[in-house]
Amino acid sequence: MKTVFYLRSLLLASFLFTSTIQAQDTGEGKKEIDPSNPTNLYTQVNGNLEYQDGKTANLYGLRVNVQYAFNPDNLMLLELPLLHNDLTNKTGFGDMRVRYFHVAKKGITKNFIAIVPFADISIPIGNYENGLGTSSWSLAGGVVGGFIINQKLSLFPGVSYVHITKPSTDVIPEAFKYSSDGIGFQFNASYKFSKSTFMFVNPTPTLLNTNGNWKTFWSGEFNLNHIITPNKFKMNIGCSPNFTNDIYLYKIGATLFI
Repeated sequence: MKTVFYLRSLLLASFLFTSTIQAQDTGEGKKEIDPSNPTNLYTQVNGNLEYQDGKTANLYGLRVNVQYAFNPDNLMLLELPLLHNDLTNKTGFGDMRVRYFHVAKKGITKNFIAIVPFADISIPIGNYENGLGTSSWSLAGGVVGGFIINQKLSLFPGVSYVHITKPSTDVIPEAFKYSSDGIGFQFNASYKFSKSTFMFVNPTPTLLNTNGNWKTFWSGEFNLNHIITPNKFKMNIGCSPNFTNDIYLYKIGATLFI
């Protein structure tokens, strides 16, 4: 019953949020947006149906994130998944994610287009015992740069400091009851097939030191996007593999720009 109540509250909040923004937007004289450039910040609502193929359990459900651009240079993202674990047969919310982006500099050179610091926080509200959460806070802060290679290809590399807190649950094995610190990288490439179709390919290796032991986690994301209605609506399909832990996340979704 609590899950149903929380879901209804989330959907109601999203509806009120989008209705308020739409009421403020006349839609007249609006410049066509370009979501193939992740340093462009737009107010939007994203919904994805997802399936996570793991070694011991599978997760599937709905992931919603709301992004609000206070202005062209500042954006806040709030993300919350509703998941079902087929091993524990439990359904509930997974860990919440909050991100903040600030475009500190634009147009450095013709090809070096942006410097974007960011903060990224994962809040452990998902139940670990039910297989729906990690029981650890994840805190990251870093910067992304934007580089135009040609009309079709752009690169958005980034680096961040990462801290993962000690798990709060008592049922986790002793070997994992430590905090971690390290460095995260992204090598995001955006390729435009046409004005309306583009793909992100983003390798994201992370180096973590846990109790004096360093380990590299190899992961990434592939995301194909197609704009259905310019400035308003696009759809996407993607895969996020974690090669180190042998976990593969598949998703299909849509975005409403507001």
